[in-house]
Amino acid sequence: MRVLHFYKTYHPDSVGGIEQVIRQLCVGTGRLGVSNTVLSLSRHENLKPLQFEGHTVHRVPLNAEIASNAISVQAFGALARLAQDADVVHYHFPWPFGDLAHFIARVNKPSVVTYHSDIVRQRHLLRLYQPLMNRFLGSVDSIVASSPNYMASSPVLSRYRDKTRIITYGLDKSTYLKPEPERLAHWRARLGPKFFLFVGVLRYYKGLHILLDAAVGLDYPIVIVGAGPIEHELKEQAARLGLKNVLFVGALDERDKAALLTLCYAVSFPSHLRSEAFGISLLEGAMYGKPMISSEIGTGTTYINIDGETGLVVPPSDPVALRGAMQTLWDNPELARSMGHRAEARFEELFTAETMARNYNELYRELVAREAALAVNTQLVVGP
Repeated sequence: MRVLHFYKTYHPDSVGGIEQVIRQLCVGTGRLGVSNTVLSLSRHENLKPLQFEGHTVHRVPLNAEIASNAISVQAFGALARLAQDADVVHYHFPWPFGDLAHFIARVNKPSVVTYHSDIVRQRHLLRLYQPLMNRFLGSVDSIVASSPNYMASSPVLSRYRDKTRIITYGLDKSTYLKPEPERLAHWRARLGPKFFLFVGVLRYYKGLHILLDAAVGLDYPIVIVGAGPIEHELKEQAARLGLKNVLFVGALDERDKAALLTLCYAVSFPSHLRSEAFGISLLEGAMYGKPMISSEIGTGTTYINIDGETGLVVPPSDPVALRGAMQTLWDNPELARSMGHRAEARFEELFTAETMARNYNELYRELVAREAALAVNTQLVVGP
């Protein structure tokens, strides 16, 4: 079974949530006998194919980027060439250029789309893109939603319910680097024994401005890991509010990130818009057995974090409610500990990379079998 993944960014150029999902998919299905290839765009010059954790990564030059839509003329030929050797082509949505490339490259292999998110911010561009989007989603063989919450609340997915199934994201803790005792001691000395943690790219929909407002009047250490387009304005807001308890530590390597996930008291994940369709960093918190705070935005975040069971769920864009949730966890260590245990148990039940890989492997083989059956039926009708 040969599967080609096509998305605008991937390792080693970028390590965001969708890239992590693709990585876990490739590693997990690879253990089941799937040969995976990833095609992505890159700003780098040396774009020779490379091997990464058992799969092959091909990159083509990124020529331009308009409203987060990465574009590459070279991608058309590369997609057409690599798709010829694939049994299944796996797209990752949203990426309007990827939709266009599917048609220009004339891909005619069984196809699946993982629907990571609705388009939320670029609503004025959505009107222009919608005909292409509808044609693309209508043309692929199968669509995958990442949670029942998103499936139920997405107006786009509601049009394609007959070919949409739910396969939740999954992680494999063994692929995370284990921090050395010295590294743990370093962070413990710097941050203290008890702190809230946020991990992620600093983007508009992450709700970090709400977290900063919620931190006013609290003396709890709050650690923000990550870099991104709104980093400067967040630091300006923290300075303006006089927050001495909020520490921006920037983008960290994987061992430091694992160290902070190991040490933190709880995970605060205040994303307030539907652009946050799932929350891989939130899922990492569950994997490390941490109680979580998240917002109810009708997406996978509330499938990961069950209010009152694995953590607390608050209304979006409500710093008072977020502050209250932080106070509740901080003042009740036994409650926080029990929620963390239940979060880890729920992760093991629903969100392992092994489960995700098994479900996708079944889908791939189902699509290939369906294609083979269709070819046989066509031959019988047409005749020799």
